[in-house]
Amino acid sequence: MTAELVRGQNHPLSQSRLEIRISAGTPVAAAAALGDENGRIHGTQWVAHPGAPVQPGLEVSRQAAADHRLAVDLDAMTDAVHRVSVLLALPAANAGAGPARFGSVAAPFVAVTGLDGTEVASYTITGLDLESAVVALELYRRQGAWKVRAVGQGYAGGLAELFADQGLSEAAQLAAGIDEAVAKGLARSVQAPPPRTPEGDRSRQAAAPAVGPDQGAAPQGASGPVPPAYGGQPAGGQGQGGPQPAYGGATDPHAPSGGPVDYSHPRRQTSAPPPPPPAAPPAQPGQPARPVAGDATGWSMEERLYNQVWGMFEDLARTAAAYRSAVDFAESRMDKELEQALSDPRSRIGGQGDAAREAARARYTQLVDQARASLDRDLDQLVAESEVVEPALPPAFARWDNPCWHAYRVPMEIPMALRLGDLRLPEAESIRIPMLLRLPLERGLWIDSGRTDSLDGSFTDSHDMRRLAMDTAVAHAARLLAVYPAGEFTVHVVDPAGSGAQALAPLTQTGVLAGPPAQGAAGVTEVLARLTQRVDLVQMALRGGAPDALPPGFDTSQQLLIVNDFPHGFDDRAVNQLRYLVDEGPPVGVHLMMVADREESAGYGPLLDPLWRSLLRLTPVPDDHLADPWVGHAWTYEPPSVPTGSEVLRQVLTQVAEARRTWNR
Repeated sequence: MTAELVRGQNHPLSQSRLEIRISAGTPVAAAAALGDENGRIHGTQWVAHPGAPVQPGLEVSRQAAADHRLAVDLDAMTDAVHRVSVLLALPAANAGAGPARFGSVAAPFVAVTGLDGTEVASYTITGLDLESAVVALELYRRQGAWKVRAVGQGYAGGLAELFADQGLSEAAQLAAGIDEAVAKGLARSVQAPPPRTPEGDRSRQAAAPAVGPDQGAAPQGASGPVPPAYGGQPAGGQGQGGPQPAYGGATDPHAPSGGPVDYSHPRRQTSAPPPPPPAAPPAQPGQPARPVAGDATGWSMEERLYNQVWGMFEDLARTAAAYRSAVDFAESRMDKELEQALSDPRSRIGGQGDAAREAARARYTQLVDQARASLDRDLDQLVAESEVVEPALPPAFARWDNPCWHAYRVPMEIPMALRLGDLRLPEAESIRIPMLLRLPLERGLWIDSGRTDSLDGSFTDSHDMRRLAMDTAVAHAARLLAVYPAGEFTVHVVDPAGSGAQALAPLTQTGVLAGPPAQGAAGVTEVLARLTQRVDLVQMALRGGAPDALPPGFDTSQQLLIVNDFPHGFDDRAVNQLRYLVDEGPPVGVHLMMVADREESAGYGPLLDPLWRSLLRLTPVPDDHLADPWVGHAWTYEPPSVPTGSEVLRQVLTQVAEARRTWNR
């Protein structure tokens, strides 16, 4: 499996003979520098470049190109070599005959592969602007093993500045020699033929249209571009030159006309492609493109916004990971330089040691400032995107203060997802990413009412936590009721001691509950027995292949049970029924929302550990407890909150109750 690296991240190498494949949108010159254990280059003979493309264990391309393959044999490296840095430069930056900065071309892509082409690690070098040379990545030896690290360190001064930063005294002469060798290579290269006109190009293909759900598209909601069905064209797609072959131009020997084979299914109906996404307004020269709401892939605006939100989440995760990795790299480099300065006894006499320490700290500050500048540039783009995406979100994705709720109408279809709150990182306090959860629910929710320290330093006592937790549960339940069509979502409440009566008022007073909140041990037993029986009936019907054989009047809607003050009012039988609903309920439409403090159920011992692990834990106060699966950031979750004094919650629930009464008539 390929490791997709971000700036500063490393990955172990299990092979010694490798290829480094480089892909860029414009011709670039590729070079590789060999360094010792401190990363220093001992002379021009330690650099493989177009003028001297071969070094022990290393061979680079002899001329500039958009695609390169560098051959590396780590076993052939001398013992003095501990680092191999892969360098890229724009050859025409000084001549004025091409792009002068990486910010004006597509982001270069670098992959480390085996000799069979299997990718080991890859890195897309993003965040470049004025730089014309860049250290793409480095292979380095650590404790006898080799690793690869994504670097992405750019230099506006080109190769001369890059080599000078690596400590090479002949930096300017070597850069000039590389430019001269590249210029000679460009002069010897054959010029590409001019593009054919549409009239003269019979094989010219149009861009592949979007692929329908019946043509091998990605699952609904998957982020990223939708892959074509057969290597670039949908089955049976039409290009500008007529029907295009599905498998690279193969022809049918039995076809009378000898034309391309049509591999599309004869009875398959092709869905109409979705309307094109909204076009971005033209950007000012030298400025990034202005973001547009709904410009992600998808077959509806809802799906596009869903994918765009998750794209923002991934972008923030990666740019924060790159910043943290860069800071860690700067700290490790400073520590190494300080250790090297202190290990030399000569530096302890006079001011040499102080000068070395000051230089190390200055270098650390410079690297951190560069990383912060790159992070701020990415965050500015994300802020601009958030400012246009947030107002465009539908009610299921929007905050309670979004004006779309004032024009709310009970939907006719179930949405893709709903919003459970917001997510943020400490590096980007101004950016809130909507936390979207796919529907129908695949696991229950746990609103943790346990005592905790809030992130702002104020302590919340147990009484306030229970009240806030119940308010949060009501807000989640109200949103679930609001995003489902009338009659397709039913809410039950178990409140044994009646402590949640005040928080439950919006649900009880508007009449959206299936019945009054169950109180006392008898009420708990009755509700759990009814829902357990429902799960058993639906499971038997599905296993028997007769889903229509359910009893007359059976409520087929999705069911949500809100449990307050667990484990008060629950005996051993009720606890076992609750666990059964958690494990077996979601596949048949029965879901659970627990409002509980785990410590209060500690008397059950490890019996309830599977219960807590199977629920998605949310908190009524901001808490950094959610981790993403990509880089493992601890995201701060912020629960949804209704604006103080707003009646939006009651207005929405009133419409839901009226739609339910109309549907039941």
